[in-house]
Formats: sequence, structure tokens, C-alpha cells
Amino acid sequence: MSALTFLFVTMNGMPTLADIAKLLDLPLPAADDAAAVPITGVDTLAAATPSQLSFLGSDRLAKDFQTTRAAAVLVAKRVKLPADSAGKLILVVDDADLAVARVLQLFAPPVPRPPGGVDPAARVEAGAVVAPTAAVGFNAFVGARATIGARTVLHPGVYVGADTVVGEDCELFPGVVVRERCTLGNRVVIHAGSIIGSDGFGYRWDGSRHAKIPQIGTVVIEDDVELGSCVCVDRAKFAATRVGRGSKIDNLVQIAHNADLGPHCIMAGQSGVAGSVSLGAGVMLGGQCAVRDHVHMADGSMLGPCSGAMDDVEPRQIVTGLPAIPHRQFLREQAAMRHLPELRAEVRKLQDELCELRKLLPPTS
Repeated sequence: MSALTFLFVTMNGMPTLADIAKLLDLPLPAADDAAAVPITGVDTLAAATPSQLSFLGSDRLAKDFQTTRAAAVLVAKRVKLPADSAGKLILVVDDADLAVARVLQLFAPPVPRPPGGVDPAARVEAGAVVAPTAAVGFNAFVGARATIGARTVLHPGVYVGADTVVGEDCELFPGVVVRERCTLGNRVVIHAGSIIGSDGFGYRWDGSRHAKIPQIGTVVIEDDVELGSCVCVDRAKFAATRVGRGSKIDNLVQIAHNADLGPHCIMAGQSGVAGSVSLGAGVMLGGQCAVRDHVHMADGSMLGPCSGAMDDVEPRQIVTGLPAIPHRQFLREQAAMRHLPELRAEVRKLQDELCELRKLLPPTS
């Protein structure tokens, strides 16, 4: 859709506010003259110009809303508008961020992609099957007996190992490595520099050295998964490391051997899960957090940023801290920590008073 809408913009000029309202299935703006004004882009409330659209999804930004110069603002229903918002052109939406995501497609240029077919400078090994509608770019490598599905795009420099299956409508950006015997479902997107199927980190001290444990398993990436740049998903010791359908993984994330991520999980940047971790459906991990090996986080649970889960987490529970504890308890403890200097001074004062009282007591025989 991005390419088609970008083509619409380039052929027909910039969209008007009326076009945007139609795209979002909203009533046309009341001011006809404003509805016809071309919208040149989207920006924040503070930076938007009179020809741009902006958005308000949180009460925290109400101050910026009052001073914005934007032509119009997408406002979430849950936001309480300031009393002096009259005169501003507002489009009320259920979710401002989702609405902006749709509008941004109108301004997104198409991603450069290699043409269909196999580039003459690519290499496809014997026994590999590349769908006629797939695109294999410059210097890409497809290993023996690998399968590349219909409409899948391998950008320049992608490596697909032997016996690996890449499904339909996938896109692997430059420098992605998918090693042997891995499986990618349909509509999987992997951004530049990520590596799927490296050996899991398995060693055992034998009394004189760290003996390597063979990692003979595989990796399964299910449908509609998107992996950011420089993500590592390690091969299982046996069976499979699995990333569940619809999961979205940020840049610089580590998923260790035999980890099992359920559907629609979210992992923010620089987070990681250790070996044999299991995440239920819809689990969310904040940035720079970690989950200890063999820990299970149940459906809908959340781990806060810069936290470490050392024990199992209950369904829909939010945990924070290192080691992670229930979020409300963490907040109470952090609030108490701020009073420690005063408490320390008070304890010293009480100790001094107690010493003075002891001096007044008669000596014991």
C-alpha cells in the first residue's frame, strides 16, 4: 500500500485534509476552506507547520497542543482537550498513533528493492527452489535445497543456508544471515544485519576446559514476525528455538537457544532471553531487560525496562526491577528509598538520645 499511496501523491499532488479524513473514515472537516488545503506531511505538535498534520494521543502533550501551528490535529477520544482549543481543526480518532500510522503511508516513498528474478551476480546452489516471482539481489546466496517462496525479496548480500525454507512475501534486508535448516513463515521481515540460526551458547566445564555442546536443533520464525537490525536468534541445542506469529522484535535483541516465544510478543531494544525461556501470548519486554534461563512469563505479562526476571511471572502481571518484583511493590520501594537519608539521620539522632538516657540510669550490680 505504501508504494501505491506514494504513487497517488506523486501523480495527483499532496493529499488534502478531506483526503485524510476519507482515508480514516472520518466526517469531513467542518471548515470547507481548510478541508481543501494540501497537507505536506506529519510532524510533532511542537514542530508542525501550518501545512502539516499533527496528533495528540496523551494528556501530557496538552500544553504543546495549545501552541501548535499544525493545520489539523488527530486527537484520541480519551484525551481531555484544553478549554481554549476552539479554533483548532480537530479530527477525533479512537487511537491517534494508529491513525498517524495510516496517514504516514501517504507520504512514505517505496523501499528500493531488487527487480524480480535472480540477479546475475547472485548464487543459487543446486537443488534450491526459488519461486519465479521472488527477487534475489546482487551477491545474495541461496544454499543447496533451500526454498524461497513467492514474492519474497532477498536484498543484496543476504545469505540463506542449505535446507532452509523462506516462506511467501518475506523481505530480508542487506546482510541478513539465515543459516542451514531454519524455517521462516510467510510475511516475515528481517532488517539488515540480523542473524538467524547461529549456534546456541552451550558449554560445559569438564574439569580442564569449556567443552562445546553441539547445537543440532533449528530455528522457526512463524508468520508475520518482524525482526529489527542486529537481532540474533540462536539455534536450539535440540528441537527448535521459536518466535511466535505476529511477534515484533526491536534492534539489538538476543534470543537464546531453545527459547519459545508465543504469538504477538514484543521485545524492545537491547533486551534478551536466555536459554529455554518461554513467553506466553502477548508478553512485552522493555528495553535493556533480561529473562533468566528456564523462566516462564505467562500470557499478557510485562517486564519493565532495565529489569531482570529471575522467577516465573503470572498472567498479565507487570514486574520491574533487578531482580524483578511486582511493579506496584517496586514503586513503593523506590519511593521509600528516597527517604533513606532522612531516616538515617533520624536513627542516628535516636541512638544519641538513647545513649544519653542510659547515662542517667543507675549502675547495675
